[in-house]
Amino acid sequence: MQSFQRYIRDVVAELKKVTWPTWEELKGSTMVVIFFSIIMGFYIAILDFGLSKLVGTFLE
Repeated sequence: MQSFQRYIRDVVAELKKVTWPTWEELKGSTMVVIFFSIIMGFYIAILDFGLSKLVGTFLE
């Protein structure tokens, strides 16, 4: 039981050392992630469409 209490104390101590982002930094980072995810989604969709057409021409 003492090891668990020490673990919790250590976790709390480490969390006090964390530099949390500001609201503006958080919004900016979130927008970058959303934008990148959308771009990658389009890229993968286009790649998938092109490769499926290419494989389809070989199978016909």
